[in-house]
Amino acid sequence: MQHIRLRPLVAACVLMGSSTSIFAQLGLNLSVDIRSLTMGNAVTADPPGISAIHFNPAGLTKLKGLQTDVQGIVANFDIQKEFSAPAGYNVFGFSDDPLICNDAPDNPSSLCTDYKGPVRGDVEYASLYIPFLKKTVDMGKGWPVIAPSGGISYNPPGSKLTFATAAYAPMVAGFGSENGNPGNYMGQQVAIERITYLSPSVAYEVTDELSIGASIGMSYQAVALKTDLRFPNEMIGVLRMVDESICAPFRGNNNMITDMILLGLCNGDEGMDPFGTFGQLQVSMEQNLSPSFNLGLLWEPNDEFGFGLVYQSAAKMRLRGNYEIRNANAPRQLIQGMNQSVTGQILAAILDFPSSIPETESGLMSMNLEYPAHVQAGIKYKILPKLQVNVDVGWTDFKAWEKFSFEFDRQISALRIAKLLSNNVTGNSLSLPLGFDSPWNWGIGFEYSATDRLKLRAGYEPRTSSIPDNKRNPMIPINNAQLFGFGLGYRWDEDTDIDLSLGFLRSRDNIPANTSNMANATGVDNILLNPYAGLNIKTNTKVTILGLNYRKRW
Repeated sequence: MQHIRLRPLVAACVLMGSSTSIFAQLGLNLSVDIRSLTMGNAVTADPPGISAIHFNPAGLTKLKGLQTDVQGIVANFDIQKEFSAPAGYNVFGFSDDPLICNDAPDNPSSLCTDYKGPVRGDVEYASLYIPFLKKTVDMGKGWPVIAPSGGISYNPPGSKLTFATAAYAPMVAGFGSENGNPGNYMGQQVAIERITYLSPSVAYEVTDELSIGASIGMSYQAVALKTDLRFPNEMIGVLRMVDESICAPFRGNNNMITDMILLGLCNGDEGMDPFGTFGQLQVSMEQNLSPSFNLGLLWEPNDEFGFGLVYQSAAKMRLRGNYEIRNANAPRQLIQGMNQSVTGQILAAILDFPSSIPETESGLMSMNLEYPAHVQAGIKYKILPKLQVNVDVGWTDFKAWEKFSFEFDRQISALRIAKLLSNNVTGNSLSLPLGFDSPWNWGIGFEYSATDRLKLRAGYEPRTSSIPDNKRNPMIPINNAQLFGFGLGYRWDEDTDIDLSLGFLRSRDNIPANTSNMANATGVDNILLNPYAGLNIKTNTKVTILGLNYRKRW
Protein backbone atom coordinates (compact mmCIF):
# COMPACT_ATOMS: atom_id res chain seq x y z
CA MET A 1 0.00 0.00 0.00
CA GLN A 2 2.72 2.46 0.90
CA HIS A 3 4.19 2.10 -2.58
CA ILE A 4 1.05 3.64 -4.08
CA ARG A 5 1.67 6.88 -2.24
CA LEU A 6 5.41 6.79 -2.82
CA ARG A 7 5.45 6.19 -6.52
CA PRO A 8 4.62 9.64 -7.96
CA LEU A 9 7.54 11.24 -6.15
CA VAL A 10 9.93 8.40 -6.95
CA ALA A 11 8.82 8.49 -10.57
CA ALA A 12 9.56 12.19 -10.66
CA CYS A 13 13.10 11.65 -9.49
CA VAL A 14 13.82 8.65 -11.70
CA LEU A 15 12.46 10.39 -14.77
CA MET A 16 14.49 13.51 -14.05
CA GLY A 17 17.66 11.48 -13.57
CA SER A 18 17.23 9.28 -16.62
CA SER A 19 16.19 12.14 -18.90
CA THR A 20 19.25 14.14 -17.87
CA SER A 21 21.65 11.28 -18.48
CA ILE A 22 20.22 10.10 -21.78
CA PHE A 23 19.80 13.61 -23.18
CA ALA A 24 23.40 14.33 -22.28
CA GLN A 25 24.49 11.55 -24.61
CA LEU A 26 22.00 12.43 -27.32
CA GLY A 27 22.76 16.14 -27.44
CA LEU A 28 26.46 16.18 -26.51
CA ASN A 29 28.54 18.18 -29.04
CA LEU A 30 25.70 18.28 -31.58
CA SER A 31 25.13 22.01 -31.26
CA VAL A 32 28.60 23.46 -30.59
CA ASP A 33 30.27 23.77 -33.98
CA ILE A 34 29.15 22.65 -37.42
CA ARG A 35 32.65 22.09 -38.84
CA SER A 36 33.39 19.71 -35.98
CA LEU A 37 30.12 17.94 -36.68
CA THR A 38 31.22 17.18 -40.25
CA MET A 39 34.54 15.78 -38.97
CA GLY A 40 33.00 13.29 -36.53
CA ASN A 41 34.02 15.68 -33.71
CA ALA A 42 37.63 14.54 -34.34
CA VAL A 43 39.07 18.05 -34.11
CA THR A 44 41.25 18.06 -30.98
CA ALA A 45 44.38 18.33 -33.14
CA ASP A 46 42.66 20.65 -35.63
CA PRO A 47 40.49 23.01 -33.55
CA PRO A 48 37.73 24.83 -35.47
CA GLY A 49 38.26 28.58 -35.13
CA ILE A 50 36.79 30.24 -32.07
CA SER A 51 34.99 26.99 -31.19
CA ALA A 52 38.44 25.83 -30.06
CA ILE A 53 37.30 27.33 -26.74
CA HIS A 54 35.32 24.13 -26.29
CA PHE A 55 37.26 21.51 -28.27
CA ASN A 56 40.84 22.59 -27.47
CA PRO A 57 41.55 26.15 -26.30
CA ALA A 58 45.23 25.82 -27.30
CA GLY A 59 44.06 26.09 -30.91
CA LEU A 60 43.13 29.75 -30.39
CA THR A 61 46.78 30.69 -31.10
CA LYS A 62 46.06 29.96 -34.78
CA LEU A 63 43.69 32.96 -34.87
CA LYS A 64 45.46 36.24 -35.66
CA GLY A 65 44.16 39.76 -35.19
CA LEU A 66 40.48 40.34 -34.47
CA GLN A 67 38.05 37.64 -35.57
CA THR A 68 34.34 36.99 -35.15
CA ASP A 69 32.41 33.77 -35.60
CA VAL A 70 28.62 33.45 -36.00
CA GLN A 71 26.74 30.25 -36.71
CA GLY A 72 23.25 28.85 -36.68
CA ILE A 73 22.30 25.21 -36.17
CA VAL A 74 18.89 23.73 -36.94
CA ALA A 75 18.08 20.24 -35.59
CA ASN A 76 15.08 18.05 -36.31
CA PHE A 77 14.27 15.16 -33.95
CA ASP A 78 12.38 12.20 -35.43
CA ILE A 79 11.72 9.80 -32.54
CA GLN A 80 9.56 6.73 -33.11
CA LYS A 81 8.37 4.43 -30.33
CA GLU A 82 6.58 1.12 -30.68
CA PHE A 83 4.87 -1.00 -28.00
CA SER A 84 3.55 -4.56 -28.32
CA ALA A 85 2.44 -7.45 -26.12
CA PRO A 86 4.52 -10.65 -26.11
CA ALA A 87 3.01 -14.12 -25.86
CA GLY A 88 1.63 -14.78 -22.38
CA TYR A 89 1.46 -11.08 -21.46
CA ASN A 90 -0.30 -10.33 -18.15
CA VAL A 91 0.05 -8.37 -14.93
CA PHE A 92 -1.23 -10.53 -12.03
CA GLY A 93 -3.62 -12.30 -14.40
CA PHE A 94 -4.79 -9.16 -16.21
CA SER A 95 -3.91 -8.34 -19.83
CA ASP A 96 -6.70 -5.98 -20.90
CA ASP A 97 -4.35 -3.01 -21.05
CA PRO A 98 -6.15 -0.39 -23.20
CA LEU A 99 -2.77 0.70 -24.52
CA ILE A 100 -2.45 -2.48 -26.56
CA CYS A 101 -5.91 -4.13 -26.28
CA ASN A 102 -8.95 -3.46 -28.46
CA ASP A 103 -11.49 -4.98 -26.06
CA ALA A 104 -14.36 -2.73 -25.00
CA PRO A 105 -14.22 -1.32 -21.42
CA ASP A 106 -17.34 -3.31 -20.46
CA ASN A 107 -15.83 -6.63 -21.60
CA PRO A 108 -16.15 -8.93 -18.55
CA SER A 109 -12.92 -10.80 -19.35
CA SER A 110 -9.74 -9.73 -17.59
CA LEU A 111 -7.69 -11.22 -20.42
CA CYS A 112 -7.41 -9.40 -23.73
CA THR A 113 -9.10 -11.16 -26.64
CA ASP A 114 -8.10 -8.72 -29.39
CA TYR A 115 -4.61 -7.18 -29.29
CA LYS A 116 -3.93 -4.08 -31.38
CA GLY A 117 -0.54 -5.28 -32.53
CA PRO A 118 2.38 -2.83 -32.45
CA VAL A 119 1.20 0.56 -31.14
CA ARG A 120 3.05 3.73 -32.13
CA GLY A 121 3.79 6.48 -29.62
CA ASP A 122 5.99 8.76 -31.72
CA VAL A 123 7.29 12.15 -30.64
CA GLU A 124 5.24 14.85 -32.36
CA TYR A 125 7.27 18.04 -32.02
CA ALA A 126 10.38 19.65 -30.56
CA SER A 127 10.30 21.46 -27.20
CA LEU A 128 12.57 23.98 -25.49
CA TYR A 129 12.76 25.27 -21.92
CA ILE A 130 12.72 29.08 -21.94
CA PRO A 131 14.72 30.42 -18.94
CA PHE A 132 13.06 33.82 -18.45
CA LEU A 133 9.57 32.32 -18.87
CA LYS A 134 10.49 29.35 -16.67
CA LYS A 135 8.38 27.06 -18.81
CA THR A 136 8.71 24.56 -21.64
CA VAL A 137 7.48 25.77 -25.02
CA ASP A 138 6.43 23.43 -27.82
CA MET A 139 7.81 24.38 -31.23
CA GLY A 140 4.83 22.94 -33.10
CA LYS A 141 4.67 20.04 -35.54
CA GLY A 142 7.37 20.23 -38.17
CA TRP A 143 9.37 22.95 -36.40
CA PRO A 144 13.00 22.14 -35.55
CA VAL A 145 15.21 23.16 -32.61
CA ILE A 146 17.31 26.24 -33.40
CA ALA A 147 20.65 26.89 -31.65
CA PRO A 148 22.50 30.08 -32.66
CA SER A 149 25.99 30.79 -31.32
CA GLY A 150 28.80 33.28 -31.74
CA GLY A 151 32.23 34.28 -30.50
CA ILE A 152 35.09 36.75 -30.78
CA SER A 153 38.88 36.42 -30.49
CA TYR A 154 41.78 38.86 -30.43
CA ASN A 155 45.50 38.35 -30.87
CA PRO A 156 47.46 41.62 -30.39
CA PRO A 157 50.04 42.24 -33.13
CA GLY A 158 53.29 40.47 -32.27
CA SER A 159 51.84 38.86 -29.12
CA LYS A 160 51.95 35.17 -28.28
CA LEU A 161 48.71 35.48 -26.34
CA THR A 162 45.24 35.12 -27.86
CA PHE A 163 42.07 36.05 -25.98
CA ALA A 164 38.55 34.88 -26.81
CA THR A 165 35.02 34.29 -25.60
CA ALA A 166 31.95 32.63 -27.10
CA ALA A 167 28.34 31.76 -26.41
CA TYR A 168 27.27 28.28 -27.44
CA ALA A 169 25.18 25.28 -26.39
CA PRO A 170 27.16 22.15 -25.43
CA MET A 171 23.86 20.30 -24.98
CA VAL A 172 20.33 21.13 -26.10
CA ALA A 173 17.42 18.83 -26.93
CA GLY A 174 13.70 18.47 -26.25
CA PHE A 175 10.51 16.83 -27.45
CA GLY A 176 6.78 16.73 -26.81
CA SER A 177 3.53 15.09 -27.85
CA GLU A 178 -0.23 15.61 -27.58
CA ASN A 179 -2.49 14.26 -24.86
CA GLY A 180 -3.33 10.59 -25.25
CA ASN A 181 -0.08 9.62 -26.97
CA PRO A 182 0.93 6.08 -25.85
CA GLY A 183 4.48 7.32 -25.25
CA ASN A 184 3.40 9.91 -22.69
CA TYR A 185 3.97 7.62 -19.71
CA MET A 186 7.70 8.23 -20.08
CA GLY A 187 7.68 11.90 -20.95
CA GLN A 188 4.95 13.84 -22.70
CA GLN A 189 7.20 16.87 -22.70
CA VAL A 190 10.94 16.74 -21.95
CA ALA A 191 13.63 19.40 -22.33
CA ILE A 192 17.22 19.71 -21.21
CA GLU A 193 19.80 22.32 -22.10
CA ARG A 194 23.22 23.55 -21.13
CA ILE A 195 24.03 26.97 -22.52
CA THR A 196 27.48 28.52 -22.09
CA TYR A 197 26.80 32.25 -22.24
CA LEU A 198 30.31 33.47 -21.37
CA SER A 199 33.64 31.68 -21.82
CA PRO A 200 36.71 33.88 -21.18
CA SER A 201 39.70 32.07 -22.71
CA VAL A 202 43.40 32.55 -23.25
CA ALA A 203 45.96 30.64 -25.31
CA TYR A 204 49.74 30.98 -25.32
CA GLU A 205 52.12 30.06 -28.13
CA VAL A 206 54.99 28.48 -26.21
CA THR A 207 57.00 27.80 -29.37
CA ASP A 208 56.27 27.70 -33.08
CA GLU A 209 55.27 24.07 -32.58
CA LEU A 210 53.62 24.01 -29.15
CA SER A 211 50.61 25.92 -27.76
CA ILE A 212 48.63 25.69 -24.55
CA GLY A 213 45.27 27.18 -23.63
CA ALA A 214 42.54 27.41 -21.03
CA SER A 215 38.92 28.54 -20.93
CA ILE A 216 36.34 29.07 -18.21
CA GLY A 217 32.76 28.27 -19.11
CA MET A 218 29.92 30.07 -17.35
CA SER A 219 26.83 28.07 -18.18
CA TYR A 220 23.11 27.84 -17.58
CA GLN A 221 21.64 24.38 -16.93
CA ALA A 222 17.98 23.43 -17.02
CA VAL A 223 15.91 20.26 -17.11
CA ALA A 224 12.12 20.08 -17.37
CA LEU A 225 9.64 17.23 -17.53
CA LYS A 226 5.90 16.67 -17.93
CA THR A 227 4.64 13.09 -17.94
CA ASP A 228 1.60 10.92 -17.32
CA LEU A 229 1.98 8.32 -14.57
CA ARG A 230 0.83 4.73 -14.38
CA PHE A 231 2.14 1.67 -12.51
CA PRO A 232 1.19 -1.77 -13.91
CA ASN A 233 2.46 -3.57 -10.83
CA GLU A 234 1.55 -6.94 -9.29
CA MET A 235 0.48 -5.25 -6.04
CA ILE A 236 -2.02 -3.04 -7.85
CA GLY A 237 -3.17 -6.14 -9.70
CA VAL A 238 -4.02 -7.60 -6.29
CA LEU A 239 -6.04 -4.48 -5.45
CA ARG A 240 -8.01 -4.84 -8.69
CA MET A 241 -8.67 -8.50 -7.92
CA VAL A 242 -9.93 -7.55 -4.44
CA ASP A 243 -12.13 -4.83 -5.91
CA GLU A 244 -13.67 -7.05 -8.60
CA SER A 245 -13.86 -10.40 -6.81
CA ILE A 246 -14.30 -9.57 -3.13
CA CYS A 247 -15.74 -6.07 -2.94
CA ALA A 248 -18.32 -6.47 -5.71
CA PRO A 249 -20.88 -8.46 -3.62
CA PHE A 250 -20.64 -5.96 -0.74
CA ARG A 251 -20.65 -2.73 -2.73
CA GLY A 252 -23.78 -0.79 -1.84
CA ASN A 253 -24.52 -3.10 1.11
CA ASN A 254 -21.60 -2.27 3.36
CA ASN A 255 -22.07 -2.47 7.10
CA MET A 256 -19.78 -2.05 10.06
CA ILE A 257 -18.74 -5.71 10.10
CA THR A 258 -17.75 -5.93 6.43
CA ASP A 259 -16.17 -2.50 6.69
CA MET A 260 -13.96 -3.68 9.55
CA ILE A 261 -13.06 -6.98 7.91
CA LEU A 262 -12.24 -5.43 4.53
CA LEU A 263 -10.34 -2.44 6.07
CA GLY A 264 -12.47 0.02 4.11
CA LEU A 265 -10.91 -1.08 0.80
CA CYS A 266 -14.38 -1.48 -0.73
CA ASN A 267 -15.65 1.99 0.15
CA GLY A 268 -14.28 3.75 -2.91
CA ASP A 269 -16.44 4.45 -5.96
CA GLU A 270 -13.53 3.66 -8.29
CA GLY A 271 -11.25 0.68 -7.84
CA MET A 272 -7.54 0.43 -8.50
CA ASP A 273 -6.38 -0.81 -11.92
CA PRO A 274 -2.76 -1.65 -12.84
CA PHE A 275 -3.38 -0.12 -16.29
CA GLY A 276 -5.08 3.03 -15.02
CA THR A 277 -3.55 6.50 -15.03
CA PHE A 278 -2.40 7.58 -11.57
CA GLY A 279 -2.01 11.23 -12.44
CA GLN A 280 0.33 13.65 -14.10
CA LEU A 281 3.69 15.00 -13.00
CA GLN A 282 5.37 18.26 -13.95
CA VAL A 283 8.90 19.20 -12.84
CA SER A 284 11.34 21.96 -13.78
CA MET A 285 14.78 22.70 -12.29
CA GLU A 286 17.61 25.04 -13.22
CA GLN A 287 20.88 26.66 -12.21
CA ASN A 288 21.85 30.06 -13.59
CA LEU A 289 25.61 29.77 -13.09
CA SER A 290 27.39 26.48 -13.53
CA PRO A 291 31.15 27.06 -13.95
CA SER A 292 33.59 24.65 -15.58
CA PHE A 293 36.96 24.87 -17.30
CA ASN A 294 38.81 23.43 -20.29
CA LEU A 295 42.57 22.87 -20.61
CA GLY A 296 44.19 22.18 -23.95
CA LEU A 297 47.51 21.37 -25.60
CA LEU A 298 48.37 21.48 -29.31
CA TRP A 299 51.62 20.20 -30.83
CA GLU A 300 52.30 20.67 -34.56
CA PRO A 301 55.91 19.69 -35.38
CA ASN A 302 55.29 20.11 -39.14
CA ASP A 303 52.57 20.92 -41.67
CA GLU A 304 51.58 17.27 -42.12
CA PHE A 305 51.08 16.17 -38.51
CA GLY A 306 49.50 17.52 -35.34
CA PHE A 307 48.54 16.22 -31.90
CA GLY A 308 45.93 17.67 -29.57
CA LEU A 309 44.79 16.97 -26.04
CA VAL A 310 41.91 18.53 -24.08
CA TYR A 311 40.49 18.11 -20.59
CA GLN A 312 36.96 19.39 -19.98
CA SER A 313 36.27 19.57 -16.27
CA ALA A 314 33.21 18.32 -14.44
CA ALA A 315 30.64 20.85 -13.26
CA LYS A 316 28.97 20.11 -9.94
CA MET A 317 25.56 21.72 -9.75
CA ARG A 318 22.68 22.21 -7.36
CA LEU A 319 19.58 22.43 -9.54
CA ARG A 320 16.54 24.00 -7.88
CA GLY A 321 12.96 24.14 -8.97
CA ASN A 322 9.47 22.88 -8.26
CA TYR A 323 7.20 19.93 -8.83
CA GLU A 324 3.46 19.50 -9.23
CA ILE A 325 1.54 16.21 -9.10
CA ARG A 326 -2.08 15.88 -10.17
CA ASN A 327 -3.42 12.73 -8.54
CA ALA A 328 -6.06 10.61 -10.26
CA ASN A 329 -9.30 9.69 -8.56
CA ALA A 330 -8.66 5.97 -7.88
CA PRO A 331 -5.75 6.28 -5.39
CA ARG A 332 -7.52 9.18 -3.68
CA GLN A 333 -10.63 7.03 -3.29
CA LEU A 334 -8.57 4.17 -1.85
CA ILE A 335 -7.09 6.26 0.97
CA GLN A 336 -10.41 7.98 1.61
CA GLY A 337 -12.17 4.62 1.87
CA MET A 338 -9.61 3.24 4.31
CA ASN A 339 -10.03 6.26 6.57
CA GLN A 340 -13.80 5.67 6.66
CA SER A 341 -13.20 2.32 8.35
CA VAL A 342 -12.11 1.89 11.98
CA THR A 343 -9.72 -0.92 11.11
CA GLY A 344 -8.60 0.97 8.03
CA GLN A 345 -7.79 3.99 10.17
CA ILE A 346 -5.79 1.82 12.58
CA LEU A 347 -3.82 0.27 9.71
CA ALA A 348 -3.25 3.69 8.16
CA ALA A 349 -1.95 5.03 11.49
CA ILE A 350 0.38 2.05 11.95
CA LEU A 351 1.75 2.48 8.43
CA ASP A 352 1.80 6.30 8.74
CA PHE A 353 -0.57 6.65 5.78
CA PRO A 354 -1.91 10.13 5.03
CA SER A 355 -5.47 10.90 6.04
CA SER A 356 -6.21 11.92 2.45
CA ILE A 357 -4.56 12.46 -0.91
CA PRO A 358 -5.22 15.92 -2.37
CA GLU A 359 -6.12 16.40 -6.00
CA THR A 360 -2.93 18.42 -6.50
CA GLU A 361 0.40 18.35 -4.64
CA SER A 362 3.21 20.82 -5.22
CA GLY A 363 6.40 22.04 -3.63
CA LEU A 364 10.07 22.87 -4.07
CA MET A 365 12.86 20.42 -4.72
CA SER A 366 16.58 20.43 -5.46
CA MET A 367 18.91 18.00 -7.15
CA ASN A 368 22.63 17.38 -7.01
CA LEU A 369 23.89 16.88 -10.55
CA GLU A 370 27.40 16.61 -11.94
CA TYR A 371 28.00 17.43 -15.58
CA PRO A 372 30.61 14.74 -16.34
CA ALA A 373 34.29 15.40 -17.04
CA HIS A 374 35.62 14.58 -20.50
CA VAL A 375 39.11 13.83 -21.86
CA GLN A 376 39.88 13.67 -25.56
CA ALA A 377 43.04 13.28 -27.63
CA GLY A 378 43.56 13.19 -31.35
CA ILE A 379 45.85 13.54 -34.31
CA LYS A 380 45.62 15.08 -37.75
CA TYR A 381 47.69 13.80 -40.65
CA LYS A 382 47.92 14.69 -44.32
CA ILE A 383 47.94 11.33 -46.06
CA LEU A 384 48.00 13.18 -49.42
CA PRO A 385 48.90 16.79 -50.21
CA LYS A 386 45.19 17.65 -50.48
CA LEU A 387 43.67 15.05 -48.13
CA GLN A 388 43.82 15.26 -44.34
CA VAL A 389 42.52 12.68 -41.87
CA ASN A 390 41.66 13.38 -38.21
CA VAL A 391 41.25 10.66 -35.60
CA ASP A 392 40.15 11.27 -32.00
CA VAL A 393 39.60 9.07 -28.94
CA GLY A 394 37.66 10.33 -25.94
CA TRP A 395 36.37 9.26 -22.53
CA THR A 396 33.47 10.75 -20.57
CA ASP A 397 33.01 10.14 -16.86
CA PHE A 398 29.37 9.05 -16.87
CA LYS A 399 30.29 6.85 -13.94
CA ALA A 400 29.81 10.05 -11.92
CA TRP A 401 26.10 9.32 -12.35
CA GLU A 402 26.28 6.35 -10.05
CA LYS A 403 23.34 7.91 -8.23
CA PHE A 404 21.20 11.04 -8.18
CA SER A 405 20.29 12.85 -4.98
CA PHE A 406 17.12 14.89 -4.44
CA GLU A 407 15.93 17.00 -1.53
CA PHE A 408 12.47 18.40 -0.81
CA ASP A 409 11.54 21.56 1.05
CA ARG A 410 9.41 19.73 3.58
CA GLN A 411 8.93 16.39 5.30
CA ILE A 412 7.01 14.12 2.94
CA SER A 413 4.99 11.26 4.38
CA ALA A 414 5.87 9.00 1.44
CA LEU A 415 9.57 9.41 2.18
CA ARG A 416 9.01 8.80 5.90
CA ILE A 417 7.54 5.43 4.94
CA ALA A 418 10.20 4.65 2.36
CA LYS A 419 13.09 5.32 4.74
CA LEU A 420 12.06 2.14 6.59
CA LEU A 421 12.75 0.20 3.39
CA SER A 422 15.96 1.83 2.14
CA ASN A 423 19.11 3.47 3.46
CA ASN A 424 18.96 5.85 0.48
CA VAL A 425 15.87 7.64 1.82
CA THR A 426 15.22 10.11 4.64
CA GLY A 427 12.12 12.09 5.49
CA ASN A 428 12.98 14.85 3.01
CA SER A 429 15.62 13.35 0.70
CA LEU A 430 16.06 10.56 -1.78
CA SER A 431 19.10 9.01 -3.49
CA LEU A 432 18.61 6.81 -6.52
CA PRO A 433 21.36 4.38 -7.61
CA LEU A 434 21.65 4.28 -11.42
CA GLY A 435 24.99 2.58 -12.13
CA PHE A 436 26.02 4.16 -15.43
CA ASP A 437 29.23 3.23 -17.24
CA SER A 438 32.07 5.42 -18.58
CA PRO A 439 32.70 4.25 -22.15
CA TRP A 440 35.44 5.20 -24.59
CA ASN A 441 34.42 6.66 -27.95
CA TRP A 442 36.20 7.55 -31.14
CA GLY A 443 35.61 9.60 -34.26
CA ILE A 444 37.21 10.08 -37.65
CA GLY A 445 37.03 12.90 -40.16
CA PHE A 446 38.38 13.65 -43.64
CA GLU A 447 39.01 17.04 -45.24
CA TYR A 448 39.81 17.37 -48.96
CA SER A 449 41.08 20.65 -50.41
CA ALA A 450 39.37 20.61 -53.80
CA THR A 451 40.68 24.10 -54.66
CA ASP A 452 42.42 26.95 -52.89
CA ARG A 453 38.97 28.14 -51.80
CA LEU A 454 36.86 25.00 -51.46
CA LYS A 455 37.21 22.23 -48.86
CA LEU A 456 35.03 19.12 -48.65
CA ARG A 457 34.53 17.29 -45.35
CA ALA A 458 33.09 14.01 -44.10
CA GLY A 459 33.11 12.39 -40.66
CA TYR A 460 31.85 9.45 -38.67
CA GLU A 461 31.44 9.01 -34.90
CA PRO A 462 29.99 5.82 -33.38
CA ARG A 463 28.63 6.61 -29.92
CA THR A 464 28.71 3.88 -27.28
CA SER A 465 25.96 4.20 -24.70
CA SER A 466 26.78 4.51 -21.01
CA ILE A 467 23.38 3.11 -20.04
CA PRO A 468 23.40 -0.55 -18.91
CA ASP A 469 21.05 -2.86 -20.79
CA ASN A 470 18.82 -3.29 -17.75
CA LYS A 471 18.31 0.51 -17.50
CA ARG A 472 17.29 1.26 -21.10
CA ASN A 473 14.03 3.11 -21.58
CA PRO A 474 12.10 5.19 -24.15
CA MET A 475 12.39 8.47 -22.25
CA ILE A 476 14.90 9.41 -24.91
CA PRO A 477 15.05 6.34 -27.12
CA ILE A 478 18.75 5.99 -27.68
CA ASN A 479 21.29 3.36 -26.80
CA ASN A 480 24.24 2.99 -29.13
CA ALA A 481 24.23 5.57 -31.92
CA GLN A 482 26.03 6.58 -35.10
CA LEU A 483 26.76 10.16 -36.19
CA PHE A 484 27.50 10.99 -39.83
CA GLY A 485 28.65 14.41 -40.98
CA PHE A 486 29.12 16.04 -44.40
CA GLY A 487 30.01 19.59 -45.29
CA LEU A 488 32.04 22.11 -47.19
CA GLY A 489 34.08 25.18 -46.40
CA TYR A 490 34.39 28.07 -48.82
CA ARG A 491 36.80 31.03 -48.56
CA TRP A 492 34.75 33.97 -49.82
CA ASP A 493 37.71 36.28 -49.69
CA GLU A 494 40.99 36.47 -47.77
CA ASP A 495 39.16 37.55 -44.60
CA THR A 496 35.86 35.64 -44.86
CA ASP A 497 35.08 31.93 -44.56
CA ILE A 498 31.71 30.21 -44.84
CA ASP A 499 30.96 26.62 -43.76
CA LEU A 500 27.87 24.61 -44.62
CA SER A 501 27.26 21.33 -42.80
CA LEU A 502 24.81 18.45 -42.62
CA GLY A 503 24.78 15.95 -39.77
CA PHE A 504 22.71 12.84 -39.21
CA LEU A 505 22.50 10.80 -36.01
CA ARG A 506 20.61 7.50 -35.83
CA SER A 507 19.91 5.00 -33.08
CA ARG A 508 17.68 1.93 -32.96
CA ASP A 509 16.89 0.08 -29.79
CA ASN A 510 14.97 -3.07 -28.90
CA ILE A 511 13.91 -3.58 -25.27
CA PRO A 512 12.21 -6.99 -24.94
CA ALA A 513 9.63 -7.40 -22.19
CA ASN A 514 11.04 -7.76 -18.66
CA THR A 515 14.59 -6.73 -19.58
CA SER A 516 14.71 -3.18 -18.17
CA ASN A 517 13.79 -2.20 -14.62
CA MET A 518 13.29 1.38 -15.78
CA ALA A 519 10.75 0.62 -18.52
CA ASN A 520 9.08 -2.77 -18.77
CA ALA A 521 9.90 -5.04 -15.81
CA THR A 522 7.08 -6.96 -14.13
CA GLY A 523 6.74 -8.42 -10.66
CA VAL A 524 6.26 -7.12 -7.15
CA ASP A 525 9.68 -5.43 -7.13
CA ASN A 526 9.14 -3.12 -10.14
CA ILE A 527 8.37 -0.40 -7.62
CA LEU A 528 10.13 2.58 -9.18
CA LEU A 529 9.21 3.11 -12.80
CA ASN A 530 7.91 0.56 -15.28
CA PRO A 531 4.88 2.07 -17.03
CA TYR A 532 5.18 -0.43 -19.89
CA ALA A 533 5.58 -3.49 -17.65
CA GLY A 534 5.55 -6.72 -19.61
CA LEU A 535 5.54 -5.03 -23.03
CA ASN A 536 8.08 -5.14 -25.83
CA ILE A 537 9.51 -1.72 -26.72
CA LYS A 538 11.22 -0.69 -29.94
CA THR A 539 12.58 2.74 -30.70
CA ASN A 540 14.03 4.44 -33.75
CA THR A 541 15.66 7.85 -33.34
CA LYS A 542 16.86 10.08 -36.16
CA VAL A 543 18.35 13.53 -35.64
CA THR A 544 19.05 15.67 -38.69
CA ILE A 545 21.24 18.77 -38.23
CA LEU A 546 21.83 21.59 -40.69
CA GLY A 547 24.35 24.35 -39.93
CA LEU A 548 25.76 27.53 -41.44
CA ASN A 549 28.88 29.29 -40.14
CA TYR A 550 30.25 32.75 -41.00
CA ARG A 551 33.79 33.68 -39.88
CA LYS A 552 35.30 37.13 -40.42
CA ARG A 553 38.78 38.56 -39.83
CA TRP A 554 38.81 42.31 -39.22
